Amino acid sequence: MDTPLAEPRPVIPRVIGAAATGTVLATGAGHYLSWVEHRSNQACETTDGLCFTWWDLTAIPLIITIALVVLVVVYKQLGIRPRLAVIPPTILLAPFPFVAAQTTAGWWAVTITGRAWSCAFALAAWSRYRILGITAAGTLLLASLVVLYR
Repeated sequence: MDTPLAEPRPVIPRVIGAAATGTVLATGAGHYLSWVEHRSNQACETTDGLCFTWWDLTAIPLIITIALVVLVVVYKQLGIRPRLAVIPPTILLAPFPFVAAQTTAGWWAVTITGRAWSCAFALAAWSRYRILGITAAGTLLLASLVVLYR
């Protein structure tokens, strides 16, 4: 049967979709964390000691929850199948390259790193490109650890 749904979809548009999603998530998280830091500094400027705001305590869990929901929905639409093997490393290991990119070049580098990070893990979803995807993600992670801990 030659139906359009029976034919496999090409990988390139799916990887580009994953890269665009990573870019949007990294940029959004960066701007949100910047906003939280600004609000926290305003609220705590009169305090001499330790000061935590509600936004400080909920920023990271909120970012992880939003990223998880967005990645599950987008990856399902893109047809990236082993979501359980792709999404947790994407979310849990992403802070290392993002912090390294932000400390060396600023927030514009975080968006580029988010694109590359999501693209690498999306490639790892297909057996044909798994070695390339895992190698790219491992290289990004290793480079970020070198930048952070040198």
